[in-house]
Amino acid sequence: MVVADLAMLQRLEAKFTPEPNSGCWLWTGAITADGYGKTAVNRMSRLAHRVFYELVNGAIPSGLMLDHLCRVRCCINPAHLEPVTNRENVLRGTSFTAVNARKTHCNSGHPFAAGNLYLTPTGQRTCRECRNAAVRKYRTRLAERAKGGPS
Repeated sequence: MVVADLAMLQRLEAKFTPEPNSGCWLWTGAITADGYGKTAVNRMSRLAHRVFYELVNGAIPSGLMLDHLCRVRCCINPAHLEPVTNRENVLRGTSFTAVNARKTHCNSGHPFAAGNLYLTPTGQRTCRECRNAAVRKYRTRLAERAKGGPS
């Protein structure tokens, strides 16, 4: 580690507080609107967890981002950070995409098994049984309208 890096490391170490229960190192400096710690490096604003990780572990591999394994955005503990793809980071989270990707059954309770799984052209998983029932109901309504029945 060069002297400039050592000075940066000492500056960063002065701006976090260890959390005794979780092991998180909570950033006490400036925070972004999303809750991530931020610091200045060569007059440029950078995310504190990324700067600290790179000082301790080296460069983040190209195409990867850091995932907070602890789920605490202001944590800068390098042991709580793992380089992963954007897809992996999203799927590990709590967004609608992540929650839906973890579902094993449709809302009606049918399993998303190989024979009962339909992938839409946009890549969404759909229950084949429920989809077939909806298509049958739609066709019945169309047939009734064609006969002049209730709409």
